[in-house]
Amino acid sequence: MMEINKEENIRLGLHRSDYMLDSETGSLLQIELNTISASFPGLGSLVSELHRTLINQYGKLFCLDSKRIPGNAASSRFAEALARAWHEFNVDSAVIMMIVQPEERNMYDQYWLAKHLKESHGITTIRKTLSEVEAEGHVLPDGTLIIDGRTVSLVYFRAGYTPNDYPSEAEWNARLLIEQSSAVKCPSISYHLVGTKKIQQELAKPNILERFLENKEQIAKICKCFAGLWSLDDEEIVKSAIQNPELFVLKPQREGGGNNIYGLDVRETLIKLQKEGGDALAAYILMQRIFPKASLANLVRGGACHEALTISELGIYGAYLRNKDKVLMNDQSGYLMRTKVSSSDEGGVAAGFAVLDSLYLTDK
Repeated sequence: MMEINKEENIRLGLHRSDYMLDSETGSLLQIELNTISASFPGLGSLVSELHRTLINQYGKLFCLDSKRIPGNAASSRFAEALARAWHEFNVDSAVIMMIVQPEERNMYDQYWLAKHLKESHGITTIRKTLSEVEAEGHVLPDGTLIIDGRTVSLVYFRAGYTPNDYPSEAEWNARLLIEQSSAVKCPSISYHLVGTKKIQQELAKPNILERFLENKEQIAKICKCFAGLWSLDDEEIVKSAIQNPELFVLKPQREGGGNNIYGLDVRETLIKLQKEGGDALAAYILMQRIFPKASLANLVRGGACHEALTISELGIYGAYLRNKDKVLMNDQSGYLMRTKVSSSDEGGVAAGFAVLDSLYLTDK
């Protein structure tokens, strides 16, 4: 796509920026920024509604107030962003295509976006795997993407972020076909790559944010959220991580949960990568390990409830839309709260490490 140098007038980003509360500094520190397949706007909104309903029924027993659970309209706000991008494309008969995995386990979260798009905006959503796109799709000379005889105005990726999503050349061909079309991509391949850990680490370097922002107060606020992030070409940091692996997380350029390396495995992996040499080290970054305060909570999984020491991760959804130089949306779009047993390193819900939760605001 860089060789083709294709112009993309309409850019849509549906993001989620994830944070943990560092017990030592009392600051929310950023874990990562997701630019592809930011999941759970649908089910996360429902869980907040569920908790408000339960507190309205039983809250007096526990001295809880349902108004202290903040409203969470993530699914309707993401649907609004998708609808506005659809309107910018300006073809009334066009559909939105959601790219999904062949055996999609998270379909009910995705369903709520399709529901809002149809009921609130009158827009039809179709669901296709990458292999189905390759088999059923083609691009007209004017760039129009046609799938199964229908014009596609917007391609919304809820798959395509893991190597497992590309088991053959067919899936890569489908991704290229989509990129070459005039359909709006959420995200485009370049926007997808902006969400890699390497870019996150580069943005945290001194004087880099100044390239993108002028307001020094805003820059200071953003920098305050950055945890320690380092490239593996920093020999002193690598040495420190080998000596104290429990203070670091080793992160590959991967999404979807279950990929990060913790504890003594950090030391073993770094030593192995050093021996391999070449580009092996460039596939990872090092990040300061954040230690949130653990608290007792009741977790429900598979219909069974059990009490455990837990930690939580807060995700803030955001929607960004521009057409050429005009920014049409740049909004906060709700939140995701995930809680997991404190002994677990990973935090993905779909990957089986955490449960969906809600915020409860206090006066402290």
